[in-house]
Amino acid sequence: MRIKKGFVLRDVCGEKVIMGEGLGALDFGKLLCLNETAAWLWERAVAAGDFTAEDLAKALCDEYDVDAARALADVAAIVGEWQKVNVLE
Repeated sequence: MRIKKGFVLRDVCGEKVIMGEGLGALDFGKLLCLNETAAWLWERAVAAGDFTAEDLAKALCDEYDVDAARALADVAAIVGEWQKVNVLE
C-alpha cells in the first residue's frame, strides 16, 4: 500500500494533522489528528513509498523499545484508521 497523492502531514497549532491538498482535498474535506507515534509512522510511510504494516512495525521496533507483536498490532490499527478515511491506495 501507499499514501495517496495529495495527502500531507502538517503541523497546525501544535497538532500533527493529515490534510488533503489539491485534488486530495476535494473528497477528503477534513483534518485527521495524529499522535506523535502515528505522525512518525506517516513520515516513514511517505518516505518508503510502497509499504506494508509489517514494514512499519519493524521500523517502529527499530526506533522504539516495543515488542514486535505489540508494534504490529498498533500499526495495523493505525493503518486501519487510514484506510477508513481513504488516504491509502
